[in-house]
Amino acid sequence: MSSAPVEGRVHGPVQGSVDVTSTDGFQAALASWRPRVVHEPPAVDLAAAERAAAELLVALGQPVDSPGMAETPRRMAHAFAELLSPEPFDFTTFPNTEGYDELVLVRHIPLRSICEHHMLPFVGVAHVGYLPGQRILGLSKVARVVELYSRRPQTQERLTQQVADHLQLHLAPRGVGVVVEAEHTCMSLRGIRASGATTVTSAMLGALREDPSSRAELLALARRGGAA
Repeated sequence: MSSAPVEGRVHGPVQGSVDVTSTDGFQAALASWRPRVVHEPPAVDLAAAERAAAELLVALGQPVDSPGMAETPRRMAHAFAELLSPEPFDFTTFPNTEGYDELVLVRHIPLRSICEHHMLPFVGVAHVGYLPGQRILGLSKVARVVELYSRRPQTQERLTQQVADHLQLHLAPRGVGVVVEAEHTCMSLRGIRASGATTVTSAMLGALREDPSSRAELLALARRGGAA
């Protein structure tokens, strides 16, 4: 398992006023808890980024004073700021009152990130599954976790592991499995120019790592529809 830290922190008080001195009050507090997932926002200086973008383009011989490129440095600065700034969200979970113990899998989550080696995009899909424990996760939050770790300079390997580690730490399921398939423009647009080549990475934790049949089920479901 990767030793990279899980950087998306979950915190936040119980919403509302409840009596946690009684059993009923404590259960109500747990049911109403809506933790906030935050990632330390990068210190963005758009004006400085715009100046730097203009200097980079000039150094590369590009006509930034032409009518078509006059606004390009500003657009570059805003585009990268957007790609590298994750948004906080509520990590909404619910009691697993039905005792559901089968695989929950969210497939084909769109993924966009930036290769930290060349600062070029890589794009693809993520398939994220887990075996529930005492709580289940709001389904949209699975995609939010993928986005949280995508919006930063990344490697696909680290991104895959971070999503799995985050769910394992904050949801405490019996197992987590993440499969990512992406095309890296640093490989398709430059260098070898291997257009269409994709990279597949996976991270399995808990029962989805230890139980071959559970692992095989997740991988088989992720492959359906021509993905992974």
